[in-house]
Amino acid sequence: MRAFPATPLFGALSALTGVAERRGSSSGSKEDVATNSASRSDGTDGAEAFEQLVGLLDYPMFVVTTRAGAERSGCLVGFTSQISIDPPRFLVGLSEKNHTYQVAREAERLVVHVLGRRDLELARLFGEETGDEIDKFDRCAWHDGPDGLPVLDDAPGWFGGRILERLPLGDHVAFLIEPDIGHMDADPPSLVTFGAVRHLEAGHEA
Repeated sequence: MRAFPATPLFGALSALTGVAERRGSSSGSKEDVATNSASRSDGTDGAEAFEQLVGLLDYPMFVVTTRAGAERSGCLVGFTSQISIDPPRFLVGLSEKNHTYQVAREAERLVVHVLGRRDLELARLFGEETGDEIDKFDRCAWHDGPDGLPVLDDAPGWFGGRILERLPLGDHVAFLIEPDIGHMDADPPSLVTFGAVRHLEAGHEA
């Protein structure tokens, strides 16, 4: 199986590193260096710096769906990453407050969908609505995929995998999956990123 594209987190951090390297190699007077050093934070407020840094990242958004018994669920997620090439492994973070998390606790598999810019309505549906109140699948086109998991018809790409581990990580639980089936359109569109859905009001608090 080919490697899935790495999330932009690594690219963003590399870009930031490259900027820092170029700045470090540029010429400047001792006075300039002293002024810049004095104006920088001493680095003690790590939480604030972290919030500012991650606020710059425009990572891809996914819709994750799952099924446990007769119950289906799905939600919009941004906390994801490919974490291994061989064997392929992908990590999905689900909020403990989320209906999809409640179903995924009992599920064996997840399906991860990418969305094109034309699919912002799907992003809104799975981001703003909650499965505690409505059946999201009554409001979109889908079909039964591997092991009966719901696959969104309009998503330009998706992959499914078996859940290998569930790892509690703060207010989210990380689901480690083993991708083993999927589809990608031959001419995929530009994908939905966080910047395009930042304005959405989540169905649940994170």
